[in-house]
Amino acid sequence: MANGLLDARTVRELANQLGLRPSKQRGQNFVTDANTVRRIIAASGITGDDVVLEIGPGLGSLTLGLLQATRRVIAIEIDDRLAAQLPRTVAERLPQRADALTVINADALRVEVLPEPPTAVVANLPYNVAVPVLLHLLGTFDSWNRGLVMVQAEVADRLAAKPGSKTYGIPSVKLAWYAAVTRVGAVSPTVFWPIPNVESGLVAIERREQPQTNATRAQVFAVVDAAFGQRRKMLRSALSGLAGSSTASSAAIVAAGLDPQTRGEMLDITDFARIAENIFSA
Repeated sequence: MANGLLDARTVRELANQLGLRPSKQRGQNFVTDANTVRRIIAASGITGDDVVLEIGPGLGSLTLGLLQATRRVIAIEIDDRLAAQLPRTVAERLPQRADALTVINADALRVEVLPEPPTAVVANLPYNVAVPVLLHLLGTFDSWNRGLVMVQAEVADRLAAKPGSKTYGIPSVKLAWYAAVTRVGAVSPTVFWPIPNVESGLVAIERREQPQTNATRAQVFAVVDAAFGQRRKMLRSALSGLAGSSTASSAAIVAAGLDPQTRGEMLDITDFARIAENIFSA
């Protein structure tokens, strides 16, 4: 036992006790390396005053480390067996911190209320739900201002991509509405069980002021969706359906100070906000 943290043998033993076969559909790859847990916690910048929201705690590898570093952990776990086991694991391995853990057995995308406002999010997110979960957490709980998530490396690149890059797209733009997103490291597949066939990446999130605009978030996101829905088209064509015609979309783009012949992947979130203002005020 490394200060209560789980190792590879213990992870497998817990899984066997539960009759658990890791689900690919739920992206269940459990961290088995205590040093990786310590690295994530150090990079997250959390303190003893934080209330950390963890999504998908699984068998508790990261949870145990978080409980040693912060005031309280609220963990949302969709798997019934894992949600029931997690408090028992903490009580056995870290009894002095058992009262600091709250487990919510639910789909994170459906959780609208928490027992206490979180101040940070730290999680090992399944890659297939990473983007919608992050957008839901940012849009629903405005109390947290920083986070660190581990996701598939390809997803990490997309989340942190900047305008003009090949990986820049809808996730990059929508997250930029809420926060500055930075890729801060890579994680080897060998620290997981089962070992995935992809590398993972660490992504830091720092909430910032949303763009100053008269358009609503829904309106701006509608423009983003339309712009990237036809990625290879010029913006005036991609937005013609939303604006009502190619002429109307061109006028809105020009009014926003942009070239109608540019493409969505060249614009930042403030550009999209200006276009939305002009489309929806017309």
